[in-house]
Amino acid sequence: MPNIGFGSLVLIVIVALLIFGPKKLPELGKAAGNTLREFKNATKGLADDDDEDQKGKNKEEVK
Repeated sequence: MPNIGFGSLVLIVIVALLIFGPKKLPELGKAAGNTLREFKNATKGLADDDDEDQKGKNKEEVK
């Protein structure tokens, strides 16, 4: 993944302001944060399920 420098980040913010306007940006940021949080929780849940499956397989092998 390429590194995003400060100049690129400023350009992205300016373009976002031009496209969406200053009133809409906080709503978009909040929606993006909620989406990332849900994605993180879902991937964590999948990882936890995989861990439980591995533990179950290990117990079966011991028997």
